[in-house]
Amino acid sequence: MTFQEQILQGIPAVLPNPKPYEVEINHAPKRKEILSEEEKKLALKNALRYFEPKHHAELLPEFRAELETYGRIYMYRLRPDYKMYARPISEYPGKSEQAKAIMLMIQNNLDYAVAQHPHELITYGGNGAVFQNWAQYLLTMKYLAEMTDEQTLAMYSGHPMGLFPSHKEAPRVVVTNGMVIPNYSKPDDWEKMNALGVSQYGQMTAGSYMYIGPQGIVHGTTITVLNGFRKIKKSPKGGLFVTSGLGGMSGAQPKAGNIAGCITVCAEVNPKITHIRHSQGWINEVIEDIDELVPRVKKALENNEVVSIAYLGNVVDVWERFDQENLHIDLGSDQTSLHNPWAGGYYPIGFTFEESNDLMANNPDKFKEEVQKTLRRHATAINKHTAKGTYFFDYGNAFLLEASRAGADVFAENHIDFKYNSYVQDIMGPMCFDYGFGPFRWVCASGNPEDLAKTDKIACDVLEEMMKNSPEEIQQQMADNIQWIKGAQENQLVVGSQARILYADSEGRIKIAEAFNQAIARGEIGYIILGRDHHDVSGTDSPYRETSNIYDGSRFTADMAIQNVIGDSFRGATWVSIHNGGGVGWGEVINGGFGMVLDGSAEASKRLESMLFWDVNNGISRRSWARNEGAIFAIKRAMETQPLLKVTIPNIVDDSLF
Repeated sequence: MTFQEQILQGIPAVLPNPKPYEVEINHAPKRKEILSEEEKKLALKNALRYFEPKHHAELLPEFRAELETYGRIYMYRLRPDYKMYARPISEYPGKSEQAKAIMLMIQNNLDYAVAQHPHELITYGGNGAVFQNWAQYLLTMKYLAEMTDEQTLAMYSGHPMGLFPSHKEAPRVVVTNGMVIPNYSKPDDWEKMNALGVSQYGQMTAGSYMYIGPQGIVHGTTITVLNGFRKIKKSPKGGLFVTSGLGGMSGAQPKAGNIAGCITVCAEVNPKITHIRHSQGWINEVIEDIDELVPRVKKALENNEVVSIAYLGNVVDVWERFDQENLHIDLGSDQTSLHNPWAGGYYPIGFTFEESNDLMANNPDKFKEEVQKTLRRHATAINKHTAKGTYFFDYGNAFLLEASRAGADVFAENHIDFKYNSYVQDIMGPMCFDYGFGPFRWVCASGNPEDLAKTDKIACDVLEEMMKNSPEEIQQQMADNIQWIKGAQENQLVVGSQARILYADSEGRIKIAEAFNQAIARGEIGYIILGRDHHDVSGTDSPYRETSNIYDGSRFTADMAIQNVIGDSFRGATWVSIHNGGGVGWGEVINGGFGMVLDGSAEASKRLESMLFWDVNNGISRRSWARNEGAIFAIKRAMETQPLLKVTIPNIVDDSLF
């Protein structure tokens, strides 16, 4: 069968033969035993409902074995035989170009070069899933291939509920992930519901089909590192940045350090992912012995090198040994998946990677105990460095939250706040989000690198023209992003789809998108798919990360994220998504995103202006109402440019009255 024929058949009427478990693939760890015998039966019934009754007897023992062996039913047998990657949009079957674009993005999220655990349909973060099983993938792709522009596909946590009559201006797909009743958002609730096959953790851009490989976070991390060094009034040249994690998101850190121009030491316990990042060129060197790491870093400091070094081992060893050696760390952070601490997001010291995985699955209580013990040591070592002048920031991965729950010394003197701010509180919030700058991204649907080069130039030209008249408050942002886009090609950031990211405000996003649309209309480039990270100005309500610099008491509310996705859906988005979880864990955040296809039409111009303006200014208005100075400036400026915008501005209370 051809690729198109395989897509159109969906779940095959004749079952394919079982597939061998490929040990060379980076697989998800076994999930812990959490279902009762009755619940296991329910999970099996839930899985078998995708198949005709004549197949149930054959599939039942196979699915039972998967559940017992891996803690989930992935339906490995149904993995497609074709190569998984983002093909040019013209190669997808279908009646809707918008639907074809979504198929392209789904396959990009599952590309072996992009996905963390591709056979388990997990894109990044240890549990950020596109689908729960392969039947859902096959059925979704079939629906998208059959869809017209007057239908909408409803996606319930990876399950395609079906195609519903709609209209051309409605989203083609509406995605929800993990949207459970609030009292059922504990980690074990996710474990149980995911094992039952009824809910999933979509992370941010995993379950919303908008992940573009580690490039997405390289840019944000580069901006963070640059501004981190600015904060301590030091040049990155010859500076030392120590962190950990080399997975789907955290793998961007060494590359970002190189672009920023510092020395980066990034620890990782998983050998496979470490060597993948090295082979991709995202890391310069891999060192497995701490006794080799120390002199190598000293040499790099002496020579003011720009180099990234992966330490294959536990980061706690690095912090402790560097303290003993009096190696000064300028910037410190952590980007392990601590939103998922008990299921592979963070590994305890004193155990091999294999021993930890065994402990995680077979003795979860002991594993949790060892993780919390390690978190206490980790925090203690960091505290020793910060006492010597290290600037440490929480990377919004729930490090301080989980360390506090483990009893680590991470609280400030008031015993309420953490002693270290998150990077959003110190850097991204006041310097970027409050002014409307966030991770705008696009994908060339043609798959042609020449299209990407052309869009880079278009975006750069737009930004340079805008900068001539931009206010002083955002000049640094504009300059950083112009520098970024000029170096994008030489930094070889593409992994998977031909995609790019830069930080832009509402005006910048609209002008760049409109320039793309005009270029499409002239036949200079193919279709463009717009999107963004959920980690943005208004896409996410996350009290310990994206909205951690909201100080009016509203940071635990999620009105902004919900309003954002509702507003995007009727202003022209091609697809929208809203998730529970994402970056910091189930029950800790609500986050949403969108995708928009540009086809060169006048209708696309109208949609992009309406939707992108709302998508950013919704968040600025909330940040302004929280009395954030930069946001007040930004929303007043937005009202001057758009007479239909009228936002309530807060009155500032004189503290001396109290």
